[in-house]
Amino acid sequence: MPEVVDHVAVAKLYGEPLFALPQDLYIPPDALEVFLEAFEGPLDLLLYLIRKQNFNILDIPMAALTRQYLRYVDEIRAHNLELAAEYLLMAAMLIEIKSRMLLPPRKTAEGKEPEDPRAELVRRLQEYERIKLGAARLAELPQLGRDVLRAQVFIEQSLVPRFPDVHVADLQEAWADILKRAKLVQHHKITREELSVREHMGMVLRQLQGRRFVEFENLFDPAKGLQVLVVTFIALLELAKETLVEITQAEAFAPIYVRLSYSAALPITPGPSGDDAALEH
Repeated sequence: MPEVVDHVAVAKLYGEPLFALPQDLYIPPDALEVFLEAFEGPLDLLLYLIRKQNFNILDIPMAALTRQYLRYVDEIRAHNLELAAEYLLMAAMLIEIKSRMLLPPRKTAEGKEPEDPRAELVRRLQEYERIKLGAARLAELPQLGRDVLRAQVFIEQSLVPRFPDVHVADLQEAWADILKRAKLVQHHKITREELSVREHMGMVLRQLQGRRFVEFENLFDPAKGLQVLVVTFIALLELAKETLVEITQAEAFAPIYVRLSYSAALPITPGPSGDDAALEH
């Protein structure tokens, strides 16, 4: 560090003052360029120069305004020739207005005073300023996606109530519960009984006749023994297969109910012996 510490540091490196730039430090020429203002076009630049110098927009000093405008155009020509083309057109218009103001005014054919050469430029500047102020007010309003977000609520609606489907696992659990209860009341008797699946199908249909819903467990009578329960369960599966009954539940893990299908026919009468199941115990 130098002994003289009252000099102004040119920079700070890791918190320490730096009084001279390193000799081997390379800084690109464009790195130190700073653009203080960004203009949207020639009119925006002219309006900025007028407001910055507090010029009267109805009485613009064309010499001072043109001089400042051309200085800015010379800067942008060195960097972006395509961008400078639009500004050069406005520069030509300013020079024309300035030259027309130096000439003596000539009256029109009707004897009226000639229009001020700056009138057209003043009209364009005033109109541009009104549009710019209007755009600024609109930008201050809340905008969707920038200031506020759209609330989205999904409501599932259904005109016809749809009950959850009964899965095979649900039927297995319900059937296992029926078998467990049947074993508690079974009798040790040696009997031979012929049971008809078709007959029990008719019995199930008669139980469901005139009733809206019947709980699955209420279709079985454990007191009649395991054989009758098996045949009744097979009869219920056959009715479901032939779409004569519907097996449903109000929601998941809820009790299972059985009801007649809307297209169900008359109760089934016992069929031929080929549809029967003979069980022995």
